[in-house]
Amino acid sequence: MSSDDLLSSLEHIAERLDFGEYEAQAYLTILEHGELTAAEIAEYTDIPQPRVYDTVRSLSDSGLVELRESRPMKVLAIDPEEAFADYRTSLSSLVEGLGERYTKPAREAEGVSLVKSRPTMLRYLSDVIESAAYELMLSLTPELLERFHEEIAAKHEEGVAVEILLSPATAAPDPETFDYIEVATTVRTRRGVTTPIVAVADGEYAMYATREGIQGADDRYGVIFNRSELGFLLSGFLNTVLWPTSETIVANGDGRGFPRRYGTIRRCVADLADTDEQFYATIDGREVETGESRKLSGAIVSVDIATDYTTASMVLDTGEEELTVGGQVAALEDIEAHEITVDRDAPPE
Repeated sequence: MSSDDLLSSLEHIAERLDFGEYEAQAYLTILEHGELTAAEIAEYTDIPQPRVYDTVRSLSDSGLVELRESRPMKVLAIDPEEAFADYRTSLSSLVEGLGERYTKPAREAEGVSLVKSRPTMLRYLSDVIESAAYELMLSLTPELLERFHEEIAAKHEEGVAVEILLSPATAAPDPETFDYIEVATTVRTRRGVTTPIVAVADGEYAMYATREGIQGADDRYGVIFNRSELGFLLSGFLNTVLWPTSETIVANGDGRGFPRRYGTIRRCVADLADTDEQFYATIDGREVETGESRKLSGAIVSVDIATDYTTASMVLDTGEEELTVGGQVAALEDIEAHEITVDRDAPPE
């Protein structure tokens, strides 16, 4: 479709569907009753009777109702399947033409974006899920889990470690009837409706939205984080504030093999804490004292994690020295880890 054709189609549809408040009220009322006079329309709606005639003639010009010129004039409903058939065809052609012109906006390499519309929040939530390469942390409502079920399940099938927090707990699907293992390695539920919507992919790309915002409230918002230092804030919020105040309903659903990649040290240490098996790690991070970038490989000597997930660390033997490793914004350890890869037989490349 050419630019002129697209513009013409947009203008045509906008003109035909230029519903004001009166048109909308009148149309729905006529559909409900099937046949009405002008006086009856005025009685059933808030439309002043002098405005009823102009309103129904506008609807008639759009092909949505039929006018029967009698005394009094009657307005007849037209089956919406018939009335909107032309709109469907026009919209289908228009959407196809617009799709050919569409260029997906590139996600900024870093920064913060504030979004306010529900469709935009849902689009970013989908984008965060889609971008996860090895780790996905989600705080969702049961309705959002249902909406994004296929996308999340596909990521889990690809080998992405998926942790899901659902709230309110009373609305979460019963594990006896819902296959949580299909979508996640761990699922927890949290009481009440105070839990925000959060998604973090690989400890970097992340979004936060109020429940009211994701439901379409005008005065609410969502925040998109496009860099690891900021994504870490949300993963830390999930791990230390929301996760400890929730209840596990599905665990040990992690059938992934090795090597495994982690964006947060808490997840890494939690996976290794209950085993005596020897593991090796390669860590991308920086020195806590100097800020110098470091890439380290070696044997994991020990791991430690608080019961409330507030702290987590490990000791790594590089063959030359033993170094303590913490997560982002570490202060007590030698190394701040940004990404950790773990394997069984040798340090991963």
